[in-house]
Amino acid sequence: MTNPLIPGPQWTSARLNGSEVMDDQIKHQISQMFFGMSDLGECLDAAMRITADDEESWVRAWTGRAELLQHRAETAERKARPVSAADAYLRASTYWRASLMHFSSADDPRTRENSLNAYHCYDRYLALSDYPGEYVKIPYEDSFLPSYLYRSPVATGPAPLLIFHQGRDAWPEDTRWLYDGAIRRGYHCLSVQCPGQGMALRVNGLPFRYDWEKVVTPIVDTALALDGVHPERIGLMGLSFGGYLAPRAAAFEKRLKVCIANPGVLKWGESIKDNMPPAVSEAQEAGPEAFNAAVAKFTAEAPVAEWFVRDSMWKHGVSTPYDLFRELDACDLTEIAGKIECETLVQDGVEERFSAGQAEKLYDALTCPKDLLVFDDESTAQLHCQNGGTATAAEFTFDWLDGRL
Repeated sequence: MTNPLIPGPQWTSARLNGSEVMDDQIKHQISQMFFGMSDLGECLDAAMRITADDEESWVRAWTGRAELLQHRAETAERKARPVSAADAYLRASTYWRASLMHFSSADDPRTRENSLNAYHCYDRYLALSDYPGEYVKIPYEDSFLPSYLYRSPVATGPAPLLIFHQGRDAWPEDTRWLYDGAIRRGYHCLSVQCPGQGMALRVNGLPFRYDWEKVVTPIVDTALALDGVHPERIGLMGLSFGGYLAPRAAAFEKRLKVCIANPGVLKWGESIKDNMPPAVSEAQEAGPEAFNAAVAKFTAEAPVAEWFVRDSMWKHGVSTPYDLFRELDACDLTEIAGKIECETLVQDGVEERFSAGQAEKLYDALTCPKDLLVFDDESTAQLHCQNGGTATAAEFTFDWLDGRL
């Protein structure tokens, strides 16, 4: 008999917030329990304080929890209790990052302050624990990309390196299932906050760009200069929006041995407009004024869409919906996918809600050696980026990588 608190046929029907996006993001925080980066009670305490589609309640709920954990960590460190301090710093860093995951006020001082607090806490965690992570600045144009290098304690000789970045919303430090899975299997891992993401956006002021090879090439340059990295065994993985970005880079950056798109995306703009009324897409052809008016009308009645458009304009460095969708439409691999030469894994889930159908389109467009991995209901990893099923995600992803990278 179905549990009335989980009304649907799959566990994914359990909801913690009335907003589909906020619900997904809360589950993302809970998923980090597997690595001691969050705790159930702490996440549910924050969740019960969040009103659907209310960014202010979101940032306050997670900020409050982060402040409490950071205070406890600092007290433990002063009292020479490094284990307690490291554990509390780690969870505090998670909640500082969580506070900004659904907060789009670029000019609000909390955007910068909470980012810096997150990295203060994470760096204190690394200093007090034995986790093999070190901060790296990757030169990028006239700025830099904040990054962390995780060296595998079991690697022998020059070892493979997996470079990865997130997409629109999540932070790479939260994707511990990937870098922890890598280092335990003998891969070094370089997690990068790229333009439009993390502190690269919130502190360095760097927006997204469609020509992602201009981002990945300097990352590979830096990777090749790292001690212990095998120069011919470098892979790239992108998650969420990164499922477009990483393949785009792989089409031009030929030093990559493998590429993973999770989930794969052929046309990012199309995936966004598929979630909007047809009238919005049709208005785009009528020009900026008509399109901006159509988006304003739609978002006035759809809070999640209003947040997405406003948040995306900030992250892409534009000021109008029309300019935003020109940027999103430029994220198109239709004429690019055939240039990818390295072996590529395209991932997808049967409950992919944000770019449904795009993974198969990308897979079909590829002419390189390729595989399609679909997470089904039985895997319990069927959501976007395997949210809530990251143990399975690591298992399947690295089973594919082993022997290829």
